Amino acid sequence: MPAMSLIKALCVVLAVILSIPAAFALDQTPMHLPVDSRPLIINTSKGDVPFAVEIADDDTERQRGLMFRTDLKDNSAMLFVFDQARQVTMWMENTPSALDMLFLDEKGRITTIRQNAVPFSRDIIASDGPASYTVEVKAGTVRRLGIAVGDKVRHPSIKSDGG
Repeated sequence: MPAMSLIKALCVVLAVILSIPAAFALDQTPMHLPVDSRPLIINTSKGDVPFAVEIADDDTERQRGLMFRTDLKDNSAMLFVFDQARQVTMWMENTPSALDMLFLDEKGRITTIRQNAVPFSRDIIASDGPASYTVEVKAGTVRRLGIAVGDKVRHPSIKSDGG
């Protein structure tokens, strides 16, 4: 009987070991939030630019963000909504697409821009001061559209927007 118990124990250990890669593979599934029916609008010196936007407004969604995503389009964005203004730090671990990041104050004004965040980097990308929102867009968008610090971002999820 002891040999049979040892075989059973080894089978259990083997099953656990073999299930570990599957658990990690499931964790690498990209998160796709629903695209909001209302566009996010960035008011630039060239005029209003609409973006199809996904809203990340809870801890799980904010932590996952655009990880593992390769399908971000030129007119797509993810808006991160924070519970209160604070120093915001991001990173690009598990993010295969280069991004531009816009950090916004509580009124939706861009206060910090970080361009061309490097895919898979663990370097910290931070706002220059308190931020209530962050918008991530495909790398090159800031340059292409002339987005600048001080530009206004509007969406109903930006509370002071009034919409």
